[in-house]
Amino acid sequence: MKKALIVINPNSTQSLTDGIAAALEPLHSFGIPIRCLTLAEGPPGIETQQQADLTIAPMLARAKREEPNALGYVIACFSDPGLYALRDGTALPVLGIQEAAMMTAMTLGQAVGVIAIKPASITRHMRAFGAMGVSGRIAGERALGLSVTALTGDGTLDAMIATGRALRDEDGAEVLIMGCAGMARYRDPLEQALGIPVVEPCQAAASMALGRIALNQSHKITGATDA
Repeated sequence: MKKALIVINPNSTQSLTDGIAAALEPLHSFGIPIRCLTLAEGPPGIETQQQADLTIAPMLARAKREEPNALGYVIACFSDPGLYALRDGTALPVLGIQEAAMMTAMTLGQAVGVIAIKPASITRHMRAFGAMGVSGRIAGERALGLSVTALTGDGTLDAMIATGRALRDEDGAEVLIMGCAGMARYRDPLEQALGIPVVEPCQAAASMALGRIALNQSHKITGATDA
């Protein structure tokens, strides 16, 4: 099997993985293969810290099995479950979509707005942004009130536009992050409706990973010695 960037969806919903794969289609033009995988052991959707944490062990095991055919990894869940554990176990590039989305958004605008799936998600996200030291760049975060599996339903785009408009007009956001991998299919129409940049996290992480692969850049420098 040809080596590829491995994008792991830590939940078990194949339609969500298919949406991620479609969102990453433009990145195939860089010439590096991308394979999107679904973690069968995961829940249908990841909406709590506990659900995120419980995917870490099977996700790490799946990544280890894929290592011979991997050029790098993207963890396609906005909670970035197992991000540091996977980096600890491989020298290949490892990107989490939440971290990558925030880094990307900060290059597109000063004030960042985040669209969450549920109100409970906001606490989890803000805790992570605080750990990253970027809380001061968050204009606001607002929730749709939908489950992960409901994101493919009718009315989702309208709800995202309304939420994004509130983040833009009331909170002062200059750039938006879609705070769930299940929103991947909505980036283009959302950006067109709101007229401000919208960051799709899987695209952000995969773009960074492809750059690391092309530059042969790793978080682990093997064979390095102190001067």
